[in-house]
Amino acid sequence: MSRFVRASKYRHVYGHTGKKEFSIDNVKISNQAWDTNLIAASAEYLSVNWASAGGGAFSILPLPTPWGAAPHNLPYKLPDIIPLARGHTAPVLDTSWSPFNDSVVASGGEDGNILIWKVESQQFDGWGTEHWQPVDFDPVQRFDASPRKIGQVLFHPTASHVLASATGEHVVKIWDLGNVDNGPRSSLGGHTDTIQSLDFDPSGTLLVTTCRDRKIRLFDPRAGGDAVRTTEGHGGIKGARVVWMGDTGRIATTGFSKMSDRQLSIWDSGTLSGIKTLTIDQSAGVIMPFWSDNGILFLAGKGDGNVRYYEYEADALHPLSEHKSPDPQRGMCFLPRRALNVAECEIGRAFKITSSGSIEPIAFVVPRKADSFQADIYPPAPSLEPSVDAAEFFASKKEIVRRVVDLNTGATSASTGPLTLVPPTVPYTAESSSAITPITPSPIVPKSATLGSSTLSSSFTASAPAATTSGLAQATFSSSFKPSTTQEYSVENDLSALADENARLNGELREARNQIRNLELQLETMRANAQRAAKVLLDN
Repeated sequence: MSRFVRASKYRHVYGHTGKKEFSIDNVKISNQAWDTNLIAASAEYLSVNWASAGGGAFSILPLPTPWGAAPHNLPYKLPDIIPLARGHTAPVLDTSWSPFNDSVVASGGEDGNILIWKVESQQFDGWGTEHWQPVDFDPVQRFDASPRKIGQVLFHPTASHVLASATGEHVVKIWDLGNVDNGPRSSLGGHTDTIQSLDFDPSGTLLVTTCRDRKIRLFDPRAGGDAVRTTEGHGGIKGARVVWMGDTGRIATTGFSKMSDRQLSIWDSGTLSGIKTLTIDQSAGVIMPFWSDNGILFLAGKGDGNVRYYEYEADALHPLSEHKSPDPQRGMCFLPRRALNVAECEIGRAFKITSSGSIEPIAFVVPRKADSFQADIYPPAPSLEPSVDAAEFFASKKEIVRRVVDLNTGATSASTGPLTLVPPTVPYTAESSSAITPITPSPIVPKSATLGSSTLSSSFTASAPAATTSGLAQATFSSSFKPSTTQEYSVENDLSALADENARLNGELREARNQIRNLELQLETMRANAQRAAKVLLDN
């Protein structure tokens, strides 16, 4: 047995679901075959793709919590008829909430339109009571974004009023919502098939996409045009997803191999070179990846009842545990970290759509008994205040200074150091790149950034540049991605060491079993081919 064990604050994280009456039932989920998460969340509301006749619609619901009943006295079982966000003439395919206004949501549909909605809290008063009449939500903005469908929409993480949309024309369009009449501010091309997913880096200066043509592309969203980096992705054409792994300089993708194995891959965001590939299993459901700035990667497969999660450290993924449930999930989203319940040591909250038509909140909790704020498990979170407005974002090519919020005090600060890689300028093609191959990683030690404080006022219709103040007190942005120290095995940590060693061995055993299973499948394929070849020879 090893004398050293890996120290981790998140080894015993578990999923807490709460009482059944804290979930939402009688949810009429859209039956569209288009592959999206079906659900999105702000710090106050949920949006759910809804099954409705006479055009497209989605529902807007108050945010449920595993710690108590939903706000606005929302009934556990929804009425058969509820207010919906109607306005699309064809099914809604995706929604996205503004990171700077918890009441603003964008929707894209098969009709090629993008609609912007503003939610008022009084619209939920009296739901399900006697003489209650449902009143649908009305959009505040509508524009034609494509002659074909809009498959995905995504708000920019640091610039106000900037929205990305993936169209049926195989193009990602970047919009200034304050000036849509002149068309998109930039278009990101080069895709030869359906765009399957997209994600911004934390500062919003880079955008990555996965495509049905099996390629991963990296773009500069301000410059537009073709990708600045391109590489071969997963071998299968089915459902590849991508998520940016915070400030680690890494990108995570999920997809399928040529043998239909579900895979998880880690990539370097500067070169798009493959760092690590893990085979998960042979199930058929698309895996939805979600990143937490605690350094944890959550994986939720469609049709699965479990949620896996891994801790990322120095280009290694350490399996932590699984949240298991008998109810398979059709879709999932995560709550913005600034809205977590820090009193319960909650480091993440998922909202799971089950196949039975309910929404179940799942809190991922670090089991601690503490009366004070646990600063070591709560790095600063993206704040409600944008760093720049749309005009500044498109006019400047400089690094964007992110604004973050302290989850203990609620104070908002601006980091003074770069939090992302500079966009590469030399095109990088798949011909000069290799496919996904595991290589020996080198540890990455992220830089810490310095926080100052500044104020920024923002509304949905207008925004102003961030104003900086001189003479502000400085604070240190403590990154959660520092390499963990080792802890020597001794009498005092006997039980902890045994548990850690057991977890490590179990992880290695799972990986070995997956490899054996893959070899068995390959052997069966070779045998079947040999039998077919022998039969052809005998017939001749």
